[in-house]
Amino acid sequence: MSLFKARDWWSTTVGNKEEFDQGCLCVANVDNSSSGQDKIIVGSYMGFLRIYNPHPIKPGEALQTEDLLLEVQLCEPILQVEVGKFVSGTELLHLAVLHCKKLCVYAVSGTLGNIEHGNQYQLKLMYEHNLQRTACNMTYGPFGGIKGRDLICIQSVDGMLMLFEQESYSFGRFLPGFLLPGPLTYSSRTDSFITISSCRQVESYKYQVLAFATDAAKKETEQQKLGSGKRLLVDWVLNIGEQALDICVISFNMTVSSVFVLGERNFFCLKDNGQIRFMKKLDCSPSCFLPYCSVSDGTINTLIGNHNSMLHVYQDVTLKWATQLPHVPVAVRVGNLQDLKGVIVTLNDNGYLQCSYLGTDPSLFQAPKVEARDINYEEYDAEMNKLQRIIKEATKTKDILPVSKKSEDLVLAVEFLSDLNSVSQANDSEVRAEVVPSVTIKITLESRLTALKTKLSLHVQPPLALTHDKFILDLESSVSKTVTFSAFLMGNCPPSDLDSNALASYSTPTGIPKFAQCKFRLPLRLVCLPALPSKTASQRLTIDTNKPPVSLVTLFPDFADQTDEDQLNALGFQLLAGSRVTLLASKTSQRYRIQSDQLEDIWLITKELTLRLEEHFRKQDCKDFMCTFSGPIPLQEYFEIIDHHFELRLNAAKYEQLLSERAIQFRAIERRLLARFKDKTPAPLQHLDTLLEGTYRQVIALADAAKENQANMFQVFTKLKSATQLVILLISLWQKLNADQVAILEATFLPLTQDTQELGWEESVDASVSHLLKTCLSKSSKEHALTLASQLSIPRDTNRLKKHITLLYDRLAKGGRMSLSTDVDAQQNVILPGGCATIPESDQEERPASEDSTTVFTNHRHLHKQKTKPVSLGIPACDQEFEPDVKKHCRSLKEVRGERILMREEQPCSECQKMKKKKKKK
Repeated sequence: MSLFKARDWWSTTVGNKEEFDQGCLCVANVDNSSSGQDKIIVGSYMGFLRIYNPHPIKPGEALQTEDLLLEVQLCEPILQVEVGKFVSGTELLHLAVLHCKKLCVYAVSGTLGNIEHGNQYQLKLMYEHNLQRTACNMTYGPFGGIKGRDLICIQSVDGMLMLFEQESYSFGRFLPGFLLPGPLTYSSRTDSFITISSCRQVESYKYQVLAFATDAAKKETEQQKLGSGKRLLVDWVLNIGEQALDICVISFNMTVSSVFVLGERNFFCLKDNGQIRFMKKLDCSPSCFLPYCSVSDGTINTLIGNHNSMLHVYQDVTLKWATQLPHVPVAVRVGNLQDLKGVIVTLNDNGYLQCSYLGTDPSLFQAPKVEARDINYEEYDAEMNKLQRIIKEATKTKDILPVSKKSEDLVLAVEFLSDLNSVSQANDSEVRAEVVPSVTIKITLESRLTALKTKLSLHVQPPLALTHDKFILDLESSVSKTVTFSAFLMGNCPPSDLDSNALASYSTPTGIPKFAQCKFRLPLRLVCLPALPSKTASQRLTIDTNKPPVSLVTLFPDFADQTDEDQLNALGFQLLAGSRVTLLASKTSQRYRIQSDQLEDIWLITKELTLRLEEHFRKQDCKDFMCTFSGPIPLQEYFEIIDHHFELRLNAAKYEQLLSERAIQFRAIERRLLARFKDKTPAPLQHLDTLLEGTYRQVIALADAAKENQANMFQVFTKLKSATQLVILLISLWQKLNADQVAILEATFLPLTQDTQELGWEESVDASVSHLLKTCLSKSSKEHALTLASQLSIPRDTNRLKKHITLLYDRLAKGGRMSLSTDVDAQQNVILPGGCATIPESDQEERPASEDSTTVFTNHRHLHKQKTKPVSLGIPACDQEFEPDVKKHCRSLKEVRGERILMREEQPCSECQKMKKKKKKK
């Protein structure tokens, strides 16, 4: 039992499966009884109106029947209930009920009963108003300084204020610049209406200004077109910077009043003129509030309920009391019930109504005495050592949460029903193909312990799409449920990865949120089709292995024809939204070549080749299988993709600037035309209409161009991610990096899942690469001490980024190793594999960015000053033995296809002999 828990004085559940909101609760002496005791009026969205007169009950007792005075089902949902002097000729209190299309005013009266059933209460309709517009909320008060009666103001959903002078309709006015309705209240001291607009501004309108403005019923069409804000002027405006939940006006006395506004994170106290008296930042998300006068002079108390089921009592900005409620309140009121003043009445959205008071009833629980026993220090030492070992093992993983493959309560299993669907399930695909393939996936969920309400979310890479990506399931204990969906290629570009993820989130019976995760890889046939191998290609990569070559029919049975012997060493793949990729296997050597016209299209086939090779040799129980890459790294083509992506980003910024300029010009012309049209004396337009039409066409053309550029940027960013993952794979195979080092590279070059103008790929990767160069890959402690810029912004060009990437590869080639450790000396004293010595720093890092951007590094093993003979490679049927582009060359460097290839022979060639003779003559 909590000491600061709200003490339940009376409570009940209103209705069955009904919904309630902040306007559905009112506390007042609605039957005008002589005792002056308040009654509780509750209206629901189901149309039920109930009036309660609560009596204190003992804990555990049921609700007394005489507490419910009246229960009536009305024709429409009840939006708000209020009690005031709404009937002319009398100052008695009456009940106003607001429906969507109707306002009804009732008189509540009671008749003394002569039998055991008690008193009888009835509801009498005094008058009603049929509304032409859908109502949202209402407020009431002595509008215009009238005495002895209350007038009603209703705000419609489309921004019209409808004022009713009791039985008659007075007038209606449209609020200027209206978008969505907000809370509404009336200040009797300033005779003004105060509301919160969708622009997050508190606005005040004088009643006299509303009364003398143009009638909305006569000039409705003109006001909607030209805007009524020119005639209906606002008294004052205050921007609070957040949406408001409720607004209320409280008066200290006849000379001082305050306007209280409850926001999403703050509540504000304003003066009559809109100046802020004070504000308070709330720690929790509020749900309702109620300001009321304090016993201290010059202060106001405020009750604020939040979504943590807490009720806070503030005196101005000071928290005076906090109490725990059994529910999240949506409405709170204070009333006098059964001679008990200050009873707090709260209502939640499900209809739980509670009357409580604040108190500190002590708990009678006493902790039992602990039995005295002798201390066994040996057991304590053993337990302490065990706990220390557990702590050390947990700190080694560097994970905040423990990683487990299977959840204790929920199990996920993924199964592909077939290779491809006979009837494609692709909807609205942008791929230019006759038939876009799709595959059906089945996920089985099984709860092991108790019944769970589970939300299943599915995620695939952006060019891919799913027919359904979210499911809500009610799982029973030990009963499995299955969901089926289809995956297909939506965008007109190859995906950067086929890995997908299924995440099931749920809460245990104790309220602890948990999740179960399952990863799966979509089939390659989803994004490419079998094709004939191509002999010519501009991009080529060779993967070396340490095991005998495997037939491509064995590795890719879903793409190869079992009867075609030519496909043993050559296989073709046609990407649905890309180029053709050819895979070649050497007959004599342990090499595989992947070639295509586009660098980024090689990624998926290369990744699939390495995965299937590892799986093939794993089934043969071969543990020492390894793939390697001997270079060169295709930096030049990679930099071209980076430049293309950066150019599209610059175009997007230009389009945004031009759109802003044309929009300003368009609004200026509109203001000029509006002034001409509203002028009583007609004046020539002076070709303003032609200028307006031309500007409009420019805006539309720029918007279409920006949209097309955004689509192109998405496709190029996907290609950039594919090329980046390919380069990371080649580096890991080239330098034989472990899993942790590969993870560092992936985090460095793939920091963003999507590209935006505020934070782009270039500046993020530049900062990450610079951090690696200044820490674990630094040449000295001076570089380690340097600090990076704290703010990321789009660069002027990509020269700096390309230079840093080139330096990163150069230092990796010279034996650098990446690590999360910040010890520079430990990184510099790395022992290279194979007994190789560290290569001294060259002038490569001192070259300008334009030269570094075209440099392509090879494996550091090629840089040894040893004479080697060319290695003869196996000859596939369609590639003439993988012969190199340069068959004979000397010890010097020669540019071939933009790449620097270092080849050596025993004797210099004739060209080099001629060059030596020319140098001697000079």
